[in-house]
Amino acid sequence: MAWNEPGGGNKDPWGQGGGGNQGPPDLDELIRKLQAKMGGLFGGGRKGGGTATGGGGGGGGGGFLSIGLLLGIGVLVWLASGIYIIDEGKRGVVLRFGEFHVITGPGPHWHIPYPVDRVEVVDVALRRFEEIGYRTTAGRSVVVPKEALMLTRDENIVNVQMAVQYQVSDPRQYLFNVRDPRATLQQAAESALREVVGKSRMDFVLTEGRSDVVMQVRALMQQMLDDYQAGLLVSEVSMQDVQPPEEVQGAFSDAIRAREDEQRYKNEAEAYSNDIIPRARGQAARLLEEANAYKESEVARAEGEASRFTQLLTEYKRAPEVTRKRLYLETMENVLQSSSKVLVDVKDGNSLMYLPLDRMIKGSGEIVTRPGEGYTSSGGSSGASGSLTSRPPQQIRETR
Repeated sequence: MAWNEPGGGNKDPWGQGGGGNQGPPDLDELIRKLQAKMGGLFGGGRKGGGTATGGGGGGGGGGFLSIGLLLGIGVLVWLASGIYIIDEGKRGVVLRFGEFHVITGPGPHWHIPYPVDRVEVVDVALRRFEEIGYRTTAGRSVVVPKEALMLTRDENIVNVQMAVQYQVSDPRQYLFNVRDPRATLQQAAESALREVVGKSRMDFVLTEGRSDVVMQVRALMQQMLDDYQAGLLVSEVSMQDVQPPEEVQGAFSDAIRAREDEQRYKNEAEAYSNDIIPRARGQAARLLEEANAYKESEVARAEGEASRFTQLLTEYKRAPEVTRKRLYLETMENVLQSSSKVLVDVKDGNSLMYLPLDRMIKGSGEIVTRPGEGYTSSGGSSGASGSLTSRPPQQIRETR
């Protein structure tokens, strides 16, 4: 049975009961009821009775409070968005309406949120790397000829590849003074390298002058960056490779090997010289010391002889005969002491003596015979008498 048929109980789905005007709900009434509920939720409802107009006014006051609370929460969230933390090794550059305001260090900080303030974080501890004359891609090095080929002072061309490490020294200058700091550093490095190489000879750049070139390039680069106020600090400059053009690399390799051989020979000669010269100086010093010692010895001996002669002369003047005999005896004693001598003195030549001269000479003995005596030997040998012989008296035979 339909809801509008007779006897259906007048069941209108849009109504509240059996009587009255049956129609769709009033939207204004629904909005008023919603506002009243929201006002009661936030404490804006009226206590006690009142007219419909009064109830509507109370609901409007609660709406204003709700909007104010939401605005307060939004303001708090907006202010809280200004909290930021700077990590160690970094610096925060605060910009107020796009203009530099202050630099903050590591730790928590707060700034007026966007759109008033904005923070740019700059890593000042990071070492950045830039390549000049080559590029490293996929683990392999690719030469960039327009950067690597340079002209030397002696009008030769060399292929120079250099690596530069740098870091930010001043965040403010780094952000505001140059448009592209990386490109600025690359151009400054290439310009400094070309200037230094252009003032040097090719042999100097290829061989022993690499360290000097690196130091000059680093100093010149830093001077340029300071003049530009780029806020960059050059940490290290390293020469990766320096080669002549490919067409003449063979000849230059031979020349380099010849210079290395020359240096090696020089080092060997210096080592030999350092070994021989001190030894020769030591021998010369030893000879000089020996000569000085010999000189002092001879001088002392001569002075002693002169003193002894002077003393003998004095004694000789006092007793000439005694002194002369004593000198003669001392001299003969010194002469005959170390020689093999045989002295035979026979006054009467009617006796024959047998003298074993060979054994006496071997024993380095001295034999002296006197009239009426046999003979004695200082070497310990004994003689024996033999047959008679005729010998002249006062005969002295000397055998050496």
